[in-house]
Amino acid sequence: MVKHPAAPVKHKHYRPAGKKKEGNAARYVTRSQAVKQLQVSLPLFRKLCILKGVFPREPKKKVKGNHHTYYHLKDVSFIQHEPLLERLREIRAYERKVKKADAKKNKERAALLKERRPTYKLDRIILQRYPKFVDALRDVDDCLTMVHLFAALPAIEDRIDVKRIHNCRRLSHEWQAYISLTHKLRKVFVSVKGIYYQAEVKGQKVTWLTPHPLQQVLTDDIDFNIMLNFLEFYEALLAFVNCHLYRSIDVKYPPILDSRLEALAAELYALARYLDANSRSAVLDSQAASLSGSGNGENKKIETSLEESELRLAQLQHQLPSNEPGALMHLVKDVSGEDEEDNDTKECKQLFKDMKFFLNREVYRESLLFVIPAFGGTVSWEGDGAPFEEADDSITHQIVDRPMHGRQTLAREYVQPQWVYDCINARIILPTGGYLAGRDPPPHLSPFVDNEAEGYVPDYAETIKKWKSAGEVLPLPGVGQEDLEDPQNLLSEGVIDRAKAKEAAERKKKMMALEKQYHDELNMELQGIQHSSSTSNVDNQNSAEETTEDMEEFDPDTDRDNMSKMLMSRKKRGVLEAMEKGKKRKKDHVDVIRERKRKLKESNK
Repeated sequence: MVKHPAAPVKHKHYRPAGKKKEGNAARYVTRSQAVKQLQVSLPLFRKLCILKGVFPREPKKKVKGNHHTYYHLKDVSFIQHEPLLERLREIRAYERKVKKADAKKNKERAALLKERRPTYKLDRIILQRYPKFVDALRDVDDCLTMVHLFAALPAIEDRIDVKRIHNCRRLSHEWQAYISLTHKLRKVFVSVKGIYYQAEVKGQKVTWLTPHPLQQVLTDDIDFNIMLNFLEFYEALLAFVNCHLYRSIDVKYPPILDSRLEALAAELYALARYLDANSRSAVLDSQAASLSGSGNGENKKIETSLEESELRLAQLQHQLPSNEPGALMHLVKDVSGEDEEDNDTKECKQLFKDMKFFLNREVYRESLLFVIPAFGGTVSWEGDGAPFEEADDSITHQIVDRPMHGRQTLAREYVQPQWVYDCINARIILPTGGYLAGRDPPPHLSPFVDNEAEGYVPDYAETIKKWKSAGEVLPLPGVGQEDLEDPQNLLSEGVIDRAKAKEAAERKKKMMALEKQYHDELNMELQGIQHSSSTSNVDNQNSAEETTEDMEEFDPDTDRDNMSKMLMSRKKRGVLEAMEKGKKRKKDHVDVIRERKRKLKESNK
């Protein structure tokens, strides 16, 4: 019997020994393989991925299974050739020396090693990730949100350092000062999560979120190590962005702030004063350079150090008069090197022009200090370091968040903070009737929502659209003829301002006095009493005196109850009058009962 040779066994995925891998197996590696290749720990690998901008990938075919995290092999080799990796290894070896000195209780060596602890910088990585400044602006949204978040967090000994929180607060205020004083802010929306802002810088729209000024409670389920790694990179990125923006308007960076204003928690106002002083000094230096262009070069080299020190002293001297009104708005007037303003910037700059705002102590100060100057207004607050006091007669609007009982001035408007944000989003000055203290304001509409695309347009948005198309603020719906006859109703509804309401009230009281005089003369004629011209003159004088008395009685400082009634709506005013009538009837009823009891006692005696 003849035996045939056995056929060779063919394996489906057979690969000869020594042949390289192909496909996804060659392009992607798991996280454990990447850590083993780099010879680092897992927290250090995560930190390097965050700093270098390396993220996990999703290959079409996962060779090792679906439960693994995959990285591209080129990204791993990209990290492997990073000089920062070697620097971090040196720092890790140095920390072992410090730990060994502490274990041996060698305090002197441990203190010396801690003082000479090596550090590293992220300048080269930021330049590598963002070759152009526009690239950095496109990626600065998350950076600003993270920095503003940590600026509002409390310091915890084992998790968050105090210096890091102060640095985040300084960087956020530097960004806000530039946006506010160059009028680059475009949209503001107050939501449950926080306050959304959108600015347009160098043609790029930047949107960020700031938390509400509430006490933050930190939970244990948050990995702060990863967040702090992100924050470390974002701090360096925002510092470079702020430096570039400040130098674009010829302002030196970092700024030198007034220590007294910093102690009073007025860092944003101190930054505004620094920008104002520095921009003025830059203009003066340019003028002096043009005048002394024929000077000797040797003298300039000798006096360079003196000029720098004198410039620093001049900046500090500009910051000393902290009560200078309107110091927030001088920057754009004198800044040289800024690009030509577009139409949006000009419109935003003129929105709150010639308006002075005063913030009550219950109002969130930092947001309004940032928003109001960005749209051309001047703002102050209650406390030390404020540019002007509450008693200033030139104040046009006072921002309050609770009803004002008495001590109101007729020449200014008392509105809620929502009025400022709604005016910014609408780009017009809205009527203040719906935003008075103690009243429910209109709905706060989001400027980030396209109503036409959503298929629903709110009623208040339609009303604002009609106001903008008409070019003036029309009366609010629901204002009837009886309201038009009373100037106080028109004032409460926001149809007219306080000056016009005062003039209308004076005219109405004069007409009432003349009408009363006319009725008195008719009664005298019916009774047959002859009144002479002297009598009429006396009546005129009496009526004039009554008119002046009525005008004096109109003063809200002397009649607080009437002023509070004027600020109420018609419905609330009617309820209050009904309650007062009920109290009066009850009092009369009690007096009648007491009189009856007294008479009954007298009859019994």
